[in-house]
Amino acid sequence: MSLSASVSVSVRSALLLLALVAAGCSSGSPPADARGAPESFAPLVRQVLPAVVNIAVTERVAANDQLGQLPPELRGTPFERQFRQRFRGRDEQVMGAGSGFVIDPSGIIVTNNHVVGHASRIVVALSDGSELPARVLGIDELTDIAVIKVDAPRRLPSVAFGDSSKVEVGDWILAAGNPFGLGGSVTAGIVSARGRNIGAGPFDDFIQLDAPINPGNSGGPVFDMAGEVVGVNTAIVSPSGGSVGIGFAIPSNLAARIVSQLRDRGHIDRGWLGVSVQDIEGAGVALAAVERAGPGAKAGLRAGDIVLMVNGDHTDSASALIRAIAAIQPGGDAHLTIRRAGRQIDVPVTVGRRPSSEAG
Repeated sequence: MSLSASVSVSVRSALLLLALVAAGCSSGSPPADARGAPESFAPLVRQVLPAVVNIAVTERVAANDQLGQLPPELRGTPFERQFRQRFRGRDEQVMGAGSGFVIDPSGIIVTNNHVVGHASRIVVALSDGSELPARVLGIDELTDIAVIKVDAPRRLPSVAFGDSSKVEVGDWILAAGNPFGLGGSVTAGIVSARGRNIGAGPFDDFIQLDAPINPGNSGGPVFDMAGEVVGVNTAIVSPSGGSVGIGFAIPSNLAARIVSQLRDRGHIDRGWLGVSVQDIEGAGVALAAVERAGPGAKAGLRAGDIVLMVNGDHTDSASALIRAIAAIQPGGDAHLTIRRAGRQIDVPVTVGRRPSSEAG
């Protein structure tokens, strides 16, 4: 064999080896539990979108409140006087829009409290374009959940809550709603983070999404790839007012519990200890203060106690302790494991009813 032939064979062998290596890198088996992107979201959209509704609200605003809404760009200009004269002594109607989803074919719809909580009139537009008046069954300001009802002439398409505890960072999700009043729209993305606290209230535990959601998406559902609702859109972070890829949804496990109570009773009763709490380094939550006549004081809790567990579950933050107590019906029992003066003791407490302005 000539030198040139030998070199040619060696080159072919090297190229074949490189090709095999490249093929191995590009087509190697993915992790056993990897979930790839769907080829199309269309089948999922066809399945769930008929249960998503658009919500239009009319809210009556007092003239004094309207004056307080003077646009900053009008202040100090000749238009400021015209604006104030226009609204002086009159009440005005303000229109708003949001989203929701049907959870019961009889016409039970879930949305946000901030969408319908102050509405004087609510109109729901179904996926077929028909419009129906709605009434509020119950609202909860602390979790921003509301339940409304339409009297439909037929059974409506509906969707079910899924298990948000199974949602993982990186999972695909589909968000649906009524952005900028444009009507039924869908966007896709992934779960960016879990357990987000954005300072909205004592029950912050949001799912963070990168699916674009905008004003008007509030109250709309977030679906997993099985078509179950794993979140309720409630907030965005945006310097411009539009989507920048950071949105937040109420986890379905929290929303479903609130919705069930609102349907049954129209309001939420939450447990309360009558204590002020604060996060500390290490395990547990510190009691900064204990109200003299509150349920905690009656059970023997003291300022400085460190709460380690509630009913056997570890408490790793003040918000987790508040949520754990709030989930107990007033009059129910809570068994607290606390650390006091270096000793670990159990304290049974009969929880009270949480006043609307209290935190713990």
